[in-house]
Amino acid sequence: MSRTLNLPLELHLWDVSNAHTIVMTQRGARREFQRELVTRGVEVVEFDFLTPKAVMDYCYERGFLMVLWECGGALSAPALAAGIIHKVIAFVAPKIIGVTAPTPVGELGMVDMTQALNLLDVTFEQLIPRMKSPASAYADDPSIADAGIFSSSTVIYFYKSWDPYGAFTNFTAHSIKLPGSSETWKSVEHYYQAQKFSGVKDELAMQAIENIRNAESPEEAARIGRRLARERPDLVRPDWENSKMDVMEEALVAKFSSYPQLRSLLLSTAGCVLIESSPQDYFWGSGKDGTGQNQLGRLLMKLRAAILTEN
Repeated sequence: MSRTLNLPLELHLWDVSNAHTIVMTQRGARREFQRELVTRGVEVVEFDFLTPKAVMDYCYERGFLMVLWECGGALSAPALAAGIIHKVIAFVAPKIIGVTAPTPVGELGMVDMTQALNLLDVTFEQLIPRMKSPASAYADDPSIADAGIFSSSTVIYFYKSWDPYGAFTNFTAHSIKLPGSSETWKSVEHYYQAQKFSGVKDELAMQAIENIRNAESPEEAARIGRRLARERPDLVRPDWENSKMDVMEEALVAKFSSYPQLRSLLLSTAGCVLIESSPQDYFWGSGKDGTGQNQLGRLLMKLRAAILTEN
């Protein structure tokens, strides 16, 4: 990602024999340099306004599941400000060094990092909790799933499929089959997006259902369904707003009843509040500021309570 493409031609980055390289740049930047990169097999993408947000929107449209930002402050700061960073990885090397501060080794004369005392059998503990737990109320009652009343570690957040509780998202590759139906859907998200256009007697709507069914990933299925619903709201079934909760619930029941390991994972959270921490979704998730309805988390807790009652 470079606005000016003020980069040398002699870089291993332009060698695409082992991995594909995509360069994102401002429209019109160093045309001759761009042409040279293209001849070497590098993909060049131009933007009218090159920003981290624009790049992430483009990657989302391409169906990318994860992007690692490895950059300095000039890029990381605007990326954080745009709300497109969901996880930060810090590489920490625990050492003891004296310098001039009063430390356990302050009298040993160690003032340079090369003299630092390396540590063995290091353990880490988070002293400032990110999660909150309930002061009172029973967490398996979805009606009390209001993030504002919780403190400590009884809240479990999930969002991306690679998170510790990522199996709770609709974007995992767990195929489902609804009772009484012979159709198999590649994921909950595939099924949910297709149901937006179910029963609509329009060729474009019916084709969209097939495209969603055949989508290679849940992200691709979501992209097709969301885009058509946005561009052609007349193709969305008339009762969708009243029926989408039931559609999601029946999909979740099918998912967690088909995979014992998922059912066990869900039951292992008994007593905890489940919150989908999607920064963009204020209906199914908690939203960026935590004021969202968290309907997906509520449905999962409702399903968990039903399973616990059966047991």
